Amino acid sequence: MLSVYFQGFALGAALILPLGPQNAFVMNQGIKRQYHLMTASLCTLSDIALICAGIFGGSALLHQSPLLLMLITWAGVAFLLWYGWGALRTAFSGNIMLASEAAMKQGRGRIIATMLAVTWLNPHVYLDTFVVLGSLGSQLPSETARHWFAFGTISASVLWFFGLALLAAWLSPLLRTTRAQRIINLLVGAIMWFIAFQLARQGMAGF
Repeated sequence: MLSVYFQGFALGAALILPLGPQNAFVMNQGIKRQYHLMTASLCTLSDIALICAGIFGGSALLHQSPLLLMLITWAGVAFLLWYGWGALRTAFSGNIMLASEAAMKQGRGRIIATMLAVTWLNPHVYLDTFVVLGSLGSQLPSETARHWFAFGTISASVLWFFGLALLAAWLSPLLRTTRAQRIINLLVGAIMWFIAFQLARQGMAGF
């Protein structure tokens, strides 16, 4: 079953590595050193729930309810545009360090709410876990094989989110300069808006 585990690990890593809203948020919290391990933990728990739901039967729900995916898509577009605007506004702020310090004063509740939004309002998460992982998992010959496959993808998620949060925190002294903060916020804002426009285009095309 190790081959099934590594298959799940490799696929999970391939799906999670591209820089999207969830990864950008974890990286940003790591740089700020503000609840970054909590953020990584919640992202991992969310991924575990979504991976298990997709592999053990949730894909059928998404295939049967295009309206649900459409609602998630447009909610995600609105959120990503709002979040991206906040990052770009900080990037172009006259005193970016002051703006960044103000952003760091977010309470734990707001950070949790934002993390849940970048995870659960991102339709790509459902396509990855329910459609891709769900389709492949359903083709495995036994329940035991599906468990090993899920364990592999979950392992990739755990290693990635905690590795990203800890690496960002470790590099924080280098990334907390005015120039680095401006570049990071520009990058985060651009990524959020790029993904939002992609989702909007897919939403208008009706997937």
